[in-house]
Amino acid sequence: MVIDDPAVKAEVEAAFRAYETALTTNDVPTLEALFRDDPLTVRYGIGENLYGMDAIRAFRRARSPVGLERTLAQTQITTYGRDAATAMTLFTRASAPGKIGRQSQTWMRFPEGWRVVAAHVSLIDAE
Repeated sequence: MVIDDPAVKAEVEAAFRAYETALTTNDVPTLEALFRDDPLTVRYGIGENLYGMDAIRAFRRARSPVGLERTLAQTQITTYGRDAATAMTLFTRASAPGKIGRQSQTWMRFPEGWRVVAAHVSLIDAE
């Protein structure tokens, strides 16, 4: 297995950037498109546990678009072979002073492209 094949990594980095842009601009259709539309897709958020794309979709559509801007740090994207990747990043938000956010995503390649199949977001106190 090839880890971090440059071409595969570039694809996942592009998908991750598209996700980040969609997240901070509240582009719900793009956010929904970048998650696998499947009952097995999971997203653990700061205040919610979402099982299946229907739950994720409902959360995204009801969420306030205020305060979504953030600054990323220490983003690490790693690819495993041609069809699997992880994306990990830290983030800060003006709307959460004194906190560090952590985000992890598992990306898989499907015929329709790269999709998140599992994600976890949490906040901890900044040191």
